[in-house]
Amino acid sequence: MNERVRVGAAQIAPVFFDKTRTLEKTCATIAEAGRMGVDLLVFPETFFAAYPFWRGAVSVRRSVELQVRMQESAIAIPGPETEAIAQAAREAHVNCVIGVNERDDRLGSLTLYNTLLFVSRDGRVLGRHRKLMPTHSERVYWGMGDGRDLRTFAFDVGRVGGLICYEHHMGVLRPVMAALGEEIHAAVWPGWWAVERHLGAKRGEPGARTCEIEPAIREYAVENQVFVVSSSWYLPEDAIPDDLKDVMTYNLAVGGSAIVNPAGIYLAEPVFGRETIVTADITAEERRLAKAYFDAMGHYSRFDVVGINWREDGYTPAGPRPAPRDRSREAARLAALAVRYGVAPERLEAFVEAALGVLEEPTEVSGR
Repeated sequence: MNERVRVGAAQIAPVFFDKTRTLEKTCATIAEAGRMGVDLLVFPETFFAAYPFWRGAVSVRRSVELQVRMQESAIAIPGPETEAIAQAAREAHVNCVIGVNERDDRLGSLTLYNTLLFVSRDGRVLGRHRKLMPTHSERVYWGMGDGRDLRTFAFDVGRVGGLICYEHHMGVLRPVMAALGEEIHAAVWPGWWAVERHLGAKRGEPGARTCEIEPAIREYAVENQVFVVSSSWYLPEDAIPDDLKDVMTYNLAVGGSAIVNPAGIYLAEPVFGRETIVTADITAEERRLAKAYFDAMGHYSRFDVVGINWREDGYTPAGPRPAPRDRSREAARLAALAVRYGVAPERLEAFVEAALGVLEEPTEVSGR
């Protein structure tokens, strides 16, 4: 991780069900973040361009009709929207993590995924994370991610990962993210709410202390010794489409974006009730201090007693498919080997690529 990084949470209202105008607002926000000197900007869950705030308030028929509208306002990865975002990130010199409704890239499928898109400030789409388990009635609208979606990404400011909403309550995911080397964590949410005694939720008053986002992001930061950039939806009443005002009774989007350091201390406390970019400067020294006390992947681990096991493959109609290769880690390892053996890095890389190609070819079995 770099010695000093400016991070930001984009608490900006999207244009509901309108991916074209949401894209315009996204690019304008990235440009503004660039002027503010932000190195890494995190947008909320499904910022493109809808969250089902009508959950529990509509008939099955109406729910299906609204799901179709979610499909129409969803984006593909890659696609024209991701290209435009990548260009905006390059021009503003800002790394971005953006929540989207993603259309499945499997032929024949129109399933949607609740996805985080990771874009570097040199204009590359580094990858995605699909929410592994949609929460409660969210399962009506989104499919589930798989082993390929547990990843972190090497940005120029450090290694960045992200989880979506209630994934932060899946305790087995935290040590996996730590093992993947996460240094800065993007936590994204549909707003801020008040938890009721029967475990339901309602729109929270700004600053309500009964929302579990607050303990979740602070504990995540402590357990993994990471900085957490927490980005929450903000959608004022006048931004709700006219034909949805009677059913958007579950609108939790009051904001609540915040930034936490590896000791679980707020660097920027939750902000409510307005559009803004919540920012803070973070330093590698703060993380080193936290690691000196408690290093989950080092001196405070006991993998001889308790370990973790996760599947990295995804499954398709043709069988398992491996996770995307982590090019950043490969590059670092190849560079070290090239120095050790006095080989030009490009020659070593070409040799490894050729060898992997041979190993991946089908093996012919003779019948003789």
